[in-house]
Amino acid sequence: MMWFFAVLVVLLMGGIAAVAAGRGTPMSEVEHDRLAVDLPADRPLTAEDLRRVRFPLALRGYRMADVDALLDRLARERDAADVRGDDHTA
Repeated sequence: MMWFFAVLVVLLMGGIAAVAAGRGTPMSEVEHDRLAVDLPADRPLTAEDLRRVRFPLALRGYRMADVDALLDRLARERDAADVRGDDHTA
């Protein structure tokens, strides 16, 4: 009877290991450590360019809310400068 419980424990541990290793479900694609949007190098950035930028996630990196708030502010300022006709791209 003891060998039955030993085999049961081994099978249970094997099942847990298989689930933890991702068996049975596809793994998500690897995200590369770069910006998710390629920014144009041949022209000045626009407000829409700034809105589309997404930074890669990091374990101990920046706070996403802070970066998003800055990007929103920059986009609003860029919109306002475009309306006024300012050109600060010198």
